[in-house]
This record gives sequence, C-alpha cells and structure tokens, in this order.
Amino acid sequence: MQYISTRGQAPAIGFNDALLAGLASDGGLYVPKTMPHWSAEEFAACFSQPFHMVAAKVLNSFTGGDIPQEVIAQICLNAQNRFAHAATTPLVQIAPDEFVLELFHGPTLAFKDVAMQIIGQLMAHVLQQRGRRASVIAATSGDTGSAAIEAFAGLPNVDVFILYPHNRVSDVQRRQMTTNPHANVRTLAVDGTFDDCQAIVKILFNNHTFRDEVGLTGVNSINWARIMSQVVYYITAGVALGAPARSISYIVPTGNFGDIYAGFVAKQMGLPIDQLVVATNQNDILARCLATGDYTPTVVVPTSSPSMDIQISSNFERLLFAAYDGDATPVRTAMHNLAQSGSFTVAPEALAYMRRFMQAYAASEAEVSTKIRETLAQCGTLIDPHTAVGLVAADKTGALTSPRVTLATAHPAKFPDAVERATGVRPSLPQRLGNLFEREERFEVLPGDYNAVRDYVLARAAR
Repeated sequence: MQYISTRGQAPAIGFNDALLAGLASDGGLYVPKTMPHWSAEEFAACFSQPFHMVAAKVLNSFTGGDIPQEVIAQICLNAQNRFAHAATTPLVQIAPDEFVLELFHGPTLAFKDVAMQIIGQLMAHVLQQRGRRASVIAATSGDTGSAAIEAFAGLPNVDVFILYPHNRVSDVQRRQMTTNPHANVRTLAVDGTFDDCQAIVKILFNNHTFRDEVGLTGVNSINWARIMSQVVYYITAGVALGAPARSISYIVPTGNFGDIYAGFVAKQMGLPIDQLVVATNQNDILARCLATGDYTPTVVVPTSSPSMDIQISSNFERLLFAAYDGDATPVRTAMHNLAQSGSFTVAPEALAYMRRFMQAYAASEAEVSTKIRETLAQCGTLIDPHTAVGLVAADKTGALTSPRVTLATAHPAKFPDAVERATGVRPSLPQRLGNLFEREERFEVLPGDYNAVRDYVLARAAR
C-alpha cells in the first residue's frame, strides 16, 4: 500500500512512514495511491461482528502488511475495551428510518476516541520497532486534544504538545486536557482561534529542521490513520441497517472535514452510501463553498458547538484531490491561493462531482437550542450542541430514499451549559469522570505566535 501527497510533490511512502509523518513534506495530505475496494460479500460478512473485528479488517486494508495482522487485531481489541458501551458505537432509533450513531462512549466522551485509541497504539508499536522517539503536536478545537492525551499519556517514547484556543473550549473539554498528570503531556492555551492553532502546527510541520530535531508527528485528522479508523463506524452502522442490500445516508457535524471524509472513503470502498450531508454551525464555510464553489474564510464566530468553530477545514483538500480525479496541480494551486489571497474557487466540474453525493446545511444557534429541547421532549434523549447541528441539517435534507444516520459526536455532559440553557436539565458526567472538576489543572498560556510555540517545544521535547 503506497501513500501519495494531495499536492503531488512528495515521494510515495508506505503506511508506517505516513503514520509517523502525518503531513507530507510538500505540505499536502497523504491518501492511498489506490483505494481498497470491498465486495458486497465482504461488507455483508461484517454483520453482527464485534466492532474490533470490523476495525481490524479495515486497518488491514490500508496498512498493506506493514503491521502484522495479529498486532492489528490486538490493537483493535484493546481500543474497543476502552469504551463503556458493549456495542462501542451503538445505533439509536429516534424516528422511522431516522437514527443517531452514538460515538461518545470512549474515555473522553467524543468521537475522536474511536480513532485515537487505535492510532496511539499503532504509533507506539512502530516507534518501538524502529527504536525511535516522537513528539506529537496537535491543534484542537476541543475534542482531539483530550482524546490524544488519553491515548498517548504515559507512553515511554512520545512527548505530547496540545494547542487549544484559550477561552474558546468548554470547561469540560479544557479540564480533560489540563488535568492529566503524566509528565510527557503539555497543554498550551494559545491566544487566538482554532484556525490560528492549526496554522502554527502546519508551519511547524513545514520547518523540516525542527521536524527532524524533535521527531515531529501529528494526530490531527491530517494523519491518514485517523481517517481510516473512522471508516469503521460507517461500515458497522451501514451493515446493521441493511447494507450492502440497501443504501444509507449519513449526516455529519463537520468542522475540520475529517469525519465526513471518512464517510467518503467508506463510499469509495464500496459501501452503498446515498448522501453525505455536511452539517455546519454558523461558521458555514463548507455550506457556502458547496453552494457556490467559492471557498473564502471569514471571521470565526464562537458558538455553543466550539469543536466546529472552524473556517479552514484541512481535510477538504483530500476531497478536492478526489474531485480533480487525482490531479495534484489544481489542488496545489487552490492551497497556494488560500495561503496567499485567502480564498480559492472550486472548478465547476469538481464542484459537480461533490454535489452528486454531498449536501451541506448550516444551523443557527437558535435552531441548535430548539433541536436540543425538541429531541428531549420527543425522544427523551439529551443531545449535545454538535449532534443538534447534525439533526437540524437532517431536517433540512427533506425526504431521502434511504435511512438517515446522524453522527452523535459528543456526550451532552461535555457541554452542560448549552444543554441546560436549552432544556433546563444539566447533564451529569459519567461516573468514571465524576471527579474531573476536583483535579488540578496544568497548562501554559502562549501568544498566538509560531516562534513562541516552536521555542516552547524545542526547550521541552526529548531529542
């Protein structure tokens, strides 16, 4: 299995190298040179199998033998055992042909746990085999950071540096990052937005001297291992609802575009997906782009769904690469234009390609609050604001010919203030996190400046 860059100017590499590199040397994102394709029989064979077995099949399809199958099987079983629900990612029906896929039963109560529990073990295995040490640096809008910390804390061959936007995440999200006691974890509250944090991380990755000196690797959704691990729950949900005999549509609360891109990969593998619906909050750049072809970021607006307060969605580059039929030249041009002039335009034929299977809708704060309240009244279920964004978008799709699955990306207790404002009910943290607000916090506040972050990491990362 070979991996190539979406910008076409980095050499093709194997899975293990792509795993540790994260970002390609030309600034692009790695994608498989050839996407694996499953038969209808292979999908059907996943019916009623436990999550870890389906996960192992998916990972084996993308690792190309770089990691032994027995190692992958054990990694997937270990990851599943960190989840509080026996089904790992259970489906809940809320109306006829309307389902919610609960992705929040992991250790940090967010969908990022599904992939992060796998990627942490994959990296630890490869680093040990190579006798290497790595520095994990990640930008987070709230959930990636805590999931990464939970996956990498205490590992002997990894230093972890998490950048999050200061005062722009929920109290629960912040404390999940800042209360971890392990010495190899450092959390950095950066003055600015998530996009500022993400921009700093990208510059760090493109500083090749720095990158080599600290053994830099990334676990944001720029890392292909995150994407392939998230493909798993599209498949388990799909076969539970009748795939491959019938199509399924997925509604995905979307910020950095990685989660919905994983759905696109599942579709490319042969899972019969009818529509992928992009659900955004008021930071609606993806909805605007799919409507007009114009990708112009605006000012990030703080909302009750902070993990989606993003205007530069990194994984959209991967979809562009597919929409341009694997031609890196227009992708490279688009990313250059975004960096230089702050915008780019999707060509009509590429936009038409996306629109064949993708819709996008934005949800206002008022619509999100109403949906949280209605879901409790109609279904007896508390949902978080990100899931509410998805259900608002599901309503806007109108009638579809296939069952609709909305991804519930976070537990409501991660955003108790927003849920309480909408319903009058304050959700409680699960018992395993019940003492979160009693733990001591550790974090540093840094300016939104590349040099400040680089110097901080250089002073603390083991060589």
